[in-house]
Amino acid sequence: MKVVAFNGSPNREGNTFSAIKLVAEVLAENGIEVEIIHVGNKTIRGCLACNRCVKNQDERCILDDEVNVWIQKIKDADGVILGSPTHFSAIGGTMKSFLDRAFYVAGVNGNLFRHKVGASVVAVRRSGGVPTFNQLNNYLNYCEMILPTSNYWNVIHGTRPGDTVNDLEGVQIMRVLGKNMAMVLAQREATKELMEENPKVRKRLTNFIR
Repeated sequence: MKVVAFNGSPNREGNTFSAIKLVAEVLAENGIEVEIIHVGNKTIRGCLACNRCVKNQDERCILDDEVNVWIQKIKDADGVILGSPTHFSAIGGTMKSFLDRAFYVAGVNGNLFRHKVGASVVAVRRSGGVPTFNQLNNYLNYCEMILPTSNYWNVIHGTRPGDTVNDLEGVQIMRVLGKNMAMVLAQREATKELMEENPKVRKRLTNFIR
């Protein structure tokens, strides 16, 4: 089994990376491969709202950059970890541009990420971590992914790289998340041949203009 993790921090090995690594170490202990991809230092444009991905149905964004590679990595993986720093109580800008495009392409091209196991982790100095965590989970929920939980919200605290080791509760949260994610992945793998997937439901789009 394989999990692909995305580090949305501009810092390659800052506190967001540390949070992801804590979860990844537990997954590795359970025989699950984890690939960590650094997103936060890239130049990623936001969605153009052109809907070419809807028209083309080729599992690609019309903006031809790393996002198209990452979409396929998620599609081929069993699970995904989304990690972001907290910028003004929100997801880092580059990470959000990536997620907006990748998850929209996935959703309108047959729901490519459906029923994969997905988890979000957040690093923060002081406050705003929970709103950021909730925003990351919106993407996972949109694509009908399966979300393992921990014993608190998946937020770890620190200012300078390495500070997170002193957030003992945060470290425990990430390790518990890793154990629960490994369990859910194992359950999914063990039951693949025993039960059928729920049939996909065509999305109904409505508004409130009469």
